[in-house]
Amino acid sequence: MACPLCRKEFIVPDNGVSGLPKNFFVANFLQVKELSSVESKTSPCEACSGGEESESGVQNMASVYCIECQMKLCRSCERAHKAIKATRSHKLTAVGDKISAEELFQLMPPTSCDVHVDESLKIYCFDCKLAICIMCYNKSHNGHKCSDVNEVVSDFRKQMTSDVDNVAAGVEKCREMLESLEKEKNDFSEQVTKTGIEISEKAEQLKQMIDRHKDKLMNELSSMKQKRMKEIESLREEIERQLLSVESYKKYVDEVRQKGTACDIARAASGLHDRADELLIFDVTERTLADLGHADVTFTSSNFVIDNVNKTLGQLRLNTVIAGKLIYFTQCA
Repeated sequence: MACPLCRKEFIVPDNGVSGLPKNFFVANFLQVKELSSVESKTSPCEACSGGEESESGVQNMASVYCIECQMKLCRSCERAHKAIKATRSHKLTAVGDKISAEELFQLMPPTSCDVHVDESLKIYCFDCKLAICIMCYNKSHNGHKCSDVNEVVSDFRKQMTSDVDNVAAGVEKCREMLESLEKEKNDFSEQVTKTGIEISEKAEQLKQMIDRHKDKLMNELSSMKQKRMKEIESLREEIERQLLSVESYKKYVDEVRQKGTACDIARAASGLHDRADELLIFDVTERTLADLGHADVTFTSSNFVIDNVNKTLGQLRLNTVIAGKLIYFTQCA
């Protein structure tokens, strides 16, 4: 399957979607989007929901959201939350309040370690290219080159900015190739139209004798056009897929760079950098575009009438230039 963010293909694990690595930046982004929407006002309490109802017979609706626990709470559960010593200092925000996404991102707790869920990610390991917690550092990375994640985020932001700039150039390259391909398509279509008119005019002069030969010529011309258009459209789809991958990458990295936490950026930086290098490889597409070449279709009419009807109407020719070499395809009629 193709990643919906960067379009890089991957293999779905044997245990399905649950086996895929979690994108904490996107998860937080979706949570923030939900909290800042009007619909959140009708969300049920996530602490006492699950079939239970209040004394009035109506399911309790969430009124606040705990940033640290990442749970929506009703009024009753909010009071209990504040009464517990371990959670009374947690940051609560009213569900459905007009609060900007940027403010919610700032309130989000630090990303937890995948291995030690109670520990936040505070260290970046350069050897493993991973954001880790203190426990991970003590157990597996204490001999590696490491640094505080907040100290390296600036360099990673610069790297992402450079990658986005490079990929932006790739976007322009894709557009230039599409423009070139579109011009070739239009030029060829105009030539086909012009050639068809020339064939029709000549055929009218000799209509009684060569009606069936005119149809033959037009069929040959249609076949040439169909083949050429198929080649052009096939290459167009390939370039558009590449353009979509490049644009998707640029948009995603911009989101991470602008809204992601230090941990988000540190976790994604290496993979995004490698993906940028992959997206800037246009060798295959450029070679295919070069191999497509430039085609001219012409019709040379005959100025004389002889008993051989095939030679009376004229000659249809398709010239294709590939890598500077002229290849002739000639059909007489």
